[in-house]
Amino acid sequence: MTALNHLWLPVPTDLTLLPNDAHVWRINLDIPEAQRQNLLTTLSGDEVSRANRFHFQEHRQHFIAGRGILRSILGRYLGIEPQQVLFDYEERGKPVLADTLAKSGLWFNLSHSQGLGLCAVNYHNRIGVDLEYMRPMSDLEALAKRFFLPSEYEVVRSLSPQQQQEAFFRYWTCKEAYLKATGEGLAQLEQIEILLNPTEPAQLKTSENWSLFELTPAQDYLGAVVVEGSGCHLKYWQY
Repeated sequence: MTALNHLWLPVPTDLTLLPNDAHVWRINLDIPEAQRQNLLTTLSGDEVSRANRFHFQEHRQHFIAGRGILRSILGRYLGIEPQQVLFDYEERGKPVLADTLAKSGLWFNLSHSQGLGLCAVNYHNRIGVDLEYMRPMSDLEALAKRFFLPSEYEVVRSLSPQQQQEAFFRYWTCKEAYLKATGEGLAQLEQIEILLNPTEPAQLKTSENWSLFELTPAQDYLGAVVVEGSGCHLKYWQY
């Protein structure tokens, strides 16, 4: 596995986010009912309504856990209570801090898959994170042909079935993390070029200055973080 399996550390009591740091939080979304009910009380009315629209109970529970824990994390950096965190939404639905909190310079992004979540946070630079559970896919080559550039599709096609799956999800997470950082959304997936081979870290090919980091937060999961600019140091916390 080329993506690094980092050591996820317990959060220090004197949590400090330095200007050149980005913090990545690993979040377990399968939590006790009592904890989930406590988190539910911190959500806004529109978040509760959104949670109630999920058809499957598991999806509703994961949404409550993810949003509640996101509020808890952001509240620590902002020095406010979780229920005081206010969001606005960009055109494609990406949550950002509301204007009253935006002066803090804090940027964040959240992704979750199955029962795991990742939250990435930094100051003053756009940031995106994507997390995917590597499930078996019978139509993997067809999806690669549809969503990836021809050169990327050829890389996937040239690999063994086991390597194909990992390469597909590496491409996907890297592309989606970038698109979540820019707020452009999945419609642009096939326009983002990733240079990738099975033995080296992936590279994001863009005319702008972005940093790409791959990670494996748990067995059978792949993730990626994209941060605007260069010289960023990542720290990894277990919520």
